Amino acid sequence: MKKSLFLMSSLILSTSIILGGCGKSADETKKDDEPKKTQEEKGQAKDKDKVEKEESKKDQESIKGSADFASLISYMEKETQGKTKVLFENNESQVHKMEKVSISLDAYSVVELKDFHTDFNIPFGEQTNGGVILAKYTVKNDMDKDVYYMPSLDLTFTGANKIYTNDKDLIPEESQLPTKLGYKTDYLLKAGEEITGYIAYPFGETDLAKINELGTVTVEVPKPYTEKENYSSTLGSDGRFNLALNKDGSKKVASDSSFYQDKVTLDNMGEKKMLKEKSDINESKKIGDVNAILEGYQFTQFTPNEVEAPRFSNFTNGVTLLTVKFKLENKATSEIGLSAMTSKLSVNDGMQYSLSEGMLLNYKYNDVIKAGETGELLQVFALDQEQYEKIWKDKSFEVELGPIRDKDVKDTSKGKKETFTLPK
Repeated sequence: MKKSLFLMSSLILSTSIILGGCGKSADETKKDDEPKKTQEEKGQAKDKDKVEKEESKKDQESIKGSADFASLISYMEKETQGKTKVLFENNESQVHKMEKVSISLDAYSVVELKDFHTDFNIPFGEQTNGGVILAKYTVKNDMDKDVYYMPSLDLTFTGANKIYTNDKDLIPEESQLPTKLGYKTDYLLKAGEEITGYIAYPFGETDLAKINELGTVTVEVPKPYTEKENYSSTLGSDGRFNLALNKDGSKKVASDSSFYQDKVTLDNMGEKKMLKEKSDINESKKIGDVNAILEGYQFTQFTPNEVEAPRFSNFTNGVTLLTVKFKLENKATSEIGLSAMTSKLSVNDGMQYSLSEGMLLNYKYNDVIKAGETGELLQVFALDQEQYEKIWKDKSFEVELGPIRDKDVKDTSKGKKETFTLPK
């Protein structure tokens, strides 16, 4: 019996050796049965792999970008003992250049923060529910000399009762831009230096509801200085970043980019609808030692929002805004004060006139065009919509510009003025 079992085992072993030596595995047989891939198919496969790798890389970059905010949000949640929820994020960069110094808003996140400790309620309007806008900024100096930059990147919106600025207790101090570029560093931005940091803007639930309804807020961008504490040694001009807070806000920011950037547009004072516009006019006239060039104009139908409506209460038949764009080449030895410049609009064949509305412009006292430089000047006129539609729109419009004034409203062109007829 044992001998039989031995012979049977030997027979099975021999059969296995023969099969192993002469036969093929199931995988090998399958490979032989598969049709050979053409060069075109191989190329398509490679292209598909490449696309998938690129998409994967983009996804990783997106995750990496969000991870920056994720760590800040986790810190904020732990510090305040609150609960967070990301409402909206934007990773599209905005850049404002001031000659060879620039600042960019790299990304921002709108975060709901609820049920946090009362120790943190003061910047939230003494409420313990609200939200925070976390913004990432980069300041870069491409000059061959040092400059000084105070990152007072204040945030505001239509109807705001205060200025919103960085809260130093919500995110790690070492990650904050005002820490990296602050009084301890003398606000020094060395030649060729680039500094990136964050700012946290807190809102109580009341104001959070307001800005969510508006859909947008703005951040004011200050100018750098070439000399420490010398506030007359500025470079370039102030700027603004428009931040959309939701999908409706994104649409608003996109549509507003087509309008001239007067205060109505920048401060989101209401809705503009384009009625008529003309660009590239380039009509030039001399006012003293300044070459004034009419570049274009826009007529818009304007509907003020609830906050701004009282300002336009006299316009019972609706509002039409005319915004005129000039370029001023300052060949004089004195500056041009943009906030001091005025103009007059004649309508209905000169039978009626309107003065420019300085309150609808965004110019400040220190906004100037220096001697030897060129800059933009906007002028805005508020018109009765019904009269515009029924009487004025098909007639000529004439804008009288001048005299040229400095920022202290001193006439520097000896009373000279020039009139431009807006081409149809």
